[in-house]
Parts: sequence; C-alpha cells; structure tokens
Amino acid sequence: MAKLPVSDDLLRRFDVPGPRYTSYPTADRFVDAFTEADYLAALAQRAASPVPQPLSVYVHIPFCEQLCYYCACNKIITKHHNRSPVYLEYLQRELDMHALHLGRRQSVSQLHLGGGTPTFLTDDELRQLMAMLRRAFDIAPGGEYSIEVDPRTVDEGRLRALAEMGFNRLSFGVQDFDPDVQKAVHRVQPAELVFALVEASRRIGFESINVDLIYGLPKQTPQSFARTLVQVCELRPDRIALYGYAHLPERFKAQRRINSDEIPLGGDKVAMLSQAMAALLDAGYEYIGMDHFALPSDALAVAKRQGRLHRNFQGYSTHPDCDLVSLGVSAIGRVGTTYSQNAKTLEEYYDLLDQGRVPIVRGLSLTRDDLVRRAVIMAIMCQGQLQYEDIEAGWLLDFRSYFASELERLQSLAAEGLVAVDDKGIEVTPVGWFFVRAVAMVFDRYLHANANRSRFSRIL
Repeated sequence: MAKLPVSDDLLRRFDVPGPRYTSYPTADRFVDAFTEADYLAALAQRAASPVPQPLSVYVHIPFCEQLCYYCACNKIITKHHNRSPVYLEYLQRELDMHALHLGRRQSVSQLHLGGGTPTFLTDDELRQLMAMLRRAFDIAPGGEYSIEVDPRTVDEGRLRALAEMGFNRLSFGVQDFDPDVQKAVHRVQPAELVFALVEASRRIGFESINVDLIYGLPKQTPQSFARTLVQVCELRPDRIALYGYAHLPERFKAQRRINSDEIPLGGDKVAMLSQAMAALLDAGYEYIGMDHFALPSDALAVAKRQGRLHRNFQGYSTHPDCDLVSLGVSAIGRVGTTYSQNAKTLEEYYDLLDQGRVPIVRGLSLTRDDLVRRAVIMAIMCQGQLQYEDIEAGWLLDFRSYFASELERLQSLAAEGLVAVDDKGIEVTPVGWFFVRAVAMVFDRYLHANANRSRFSRIL
C-alpha cells in the first residue's frame, strides 16, 4: 500500500470541530427574524432577473422504516406508508407557491432527493413526485438527477424504475460492511446485497454511483475497517464519501442507543482515517477535498482538475454557483443573497401550508462582509487557491488590509506546510488539501467571535 502523504501526528492535531462549509455563513447563524416575506422577496428578485442564476432543486423525504442509531438527519421513523401520500399533497402545495412566485417554469439542471429515505416512497409515489416537479420546473436534459438509496429498500426492478423516472445518479448508504458494526448501529445489510445492487446499477446505465462510509462507529477497529475498505475497493463505486462519526447524544436522541464504551478511541479513529485515505488513493481514487474521493474519470474529479469544482448544501458539485430551491420539512435553500430553512417538524410544516404560507421559519440575509468571506472560503474549499486581485476587483477592497488578521493566522498553517502565502495570493498545498476546512476556518468571522465549536463535526 502506498504511503499516505500525511502523518498521523498531523491528523491527530487537526482533528478538531469545525464547519463543513456547505454554506457561509453556516446554518447555525440563521435567525428567526428572517421571515416568509424575506424569502418571497428573494424569489421575486430572481423572477425579475433577465438572466437568473442556474437553479438546483432539493426535496427532503423524512420517512424511514427503521432507526439507524448513528443518524443525525431530520427523519420520522414509521412503518405506516399511508403517511407519504399526505406528504406529497403538501409538497404539491409548496411547489405551487414557488411556481406562482417565480412566475415561470424555470430551467433546472440539478435535482437531489434526500432524507430520511427517499425510497420509502413507492415507485408510483416517486413517479408522482417527479411529475409534480416537471410541471413546476423545466427539467433540462443532460442534468444531474440523484437520489439517496437505502439498499434494504430496493431491488433491480426498483433501480430500473428510478432510471426510467430520470434519475441518473445514485448514492448508497453503506457505512460499514462488518456485521457486528451493523448490528451495533441497527443497520444490517449484507455486503452481497450492496454488491448486487451496484452491479445492477451499472448494467442499467446510471452515470455515477456514490457510497457513503463512516469511521468511528461502535465496535469498529482498524482491523475490521481495513476489511471493509478492501470490499469497497472491490465494489469500486465512482465516488466515496468518507465521514467521521460525531457522537453527540445530547443533541441527537437516536445516538443515545449507542453504547459509548464500544466507540473506538481517538487513536484508533485516526488510524482508521489514515488507512482509509491510503487505501483509497492506492486504489486509484483522487482526493476531492474534505471527505470526498472519486475515480479519475468521474465528473467530480474532472471538475477539480479543471478548476470547476463548486460547493452547495449537498457538498461538492460540478454545477456552477446557483440558487437552490429546497422543498419539504426542514429543507435548507439559497436564493440570491439569502439562506432559508423550512419548519423542522411535520406538524408545523403542514400547519403553515394549511395557512397558505410558504413554510419558512428562519434564515439569513447575507451582508457584504458575508458575501466577501463566502467568496474567499469557497475559493479555498473548491479551487484550493485564490488570487488577491480577484477578490479586490470583485469587491473593491484591499485584500491584505481587509484580511490582515486572517493572513497573520495563516502563518501557523504555512509553517505546518498546509498553505503557501505570498504577495499575490494563497494556495493550499497537496498536504493542506486533507485539512482544507482548517484553512477555510481562518476566514470565518463568526467562528472566531464564538469560541464554542462543539456543535460542529470534527474536521477529520
């Protein structure tokens, strides 16, 4: 196995909490003072634009049949499938409101269904949902249309149905192939099932297949996770998302069912991360950034090489900076210079729609400083570099004066070999890419104003 270009010492020292920067400012900065009226004003501004930004759509399906103990997503555990037709009715109301305020069928080239478990819906319900979306938006040919899949809820027939509906990308939740780990987190799915589904997905012709893995789960050991990595490399998905488990039982009720004594210690967790990075790089995957890996032929890897990588609430993306209309309970969106979030409980979500209101309950209107810092942070997270003159020309400021304290803080990261800083700009080094969140955090004004980072996941 090839030697990882990052020492265990660096991995250990930079394993600290920090934002994932799917947005800046991050969602913990959203305020209740941002109202439905603010959101409708943003929609109206977009509708009036002669050349609106590209549009992406996210739909949150909250239902799951079974609780996974590690899960921190907004979900509703139920075996009552009669709840999904009601949910679709309310999604239709929300779609109708957006169609009314946007004023025309706007072109969408990126769609993602997440959850929860989107495949909790039946095939007929998913067809109904896609028909709803096509009535509200112009779903452009050749776009990226993805859905998260619980392997336990589909077979080859269902996968073919998803392809017929227009989905061309799949994300399978695997987490770990070890049977003892699966039992400990209440998510038992044999490796043979996943292998069969991925093979079927390739036969059907899906353009990209992603697999999610988590290290740091109960009963995991470096030895057991090494076996999972061997299997994943044999599976050879186009993309791999490798997440570190964040045990926060005080915030996420489901995690209270996990025996904390069975969670691997910090040293073992770092060892698992180190061996995972080495194994995936050795298997030919390219490191995209943070926790994402992709085969060289995948669109995400191509976009990184060409400097076209972007980032939104779903993570790294090949699509340019765009507005995001998000639908469903708890969904977070971005329109213009605003972020917004829907009601987090089904009861409040339904109640607001019953009142004829868009179900926005909080959000944020970005200040000029927010926008400047977002441009800097996204350049670091996506391109791994920035030229001072680009920010200066775009925002009419002197970079080195505006960010004097930040440039001073960067010196410690430069001394570690994570960044190179000169009179023209900042560049993340190959080693620094493994800690790109730490570099971006230097420019986060809110993070430095509030020393409490415990609400964030760890960098590694």
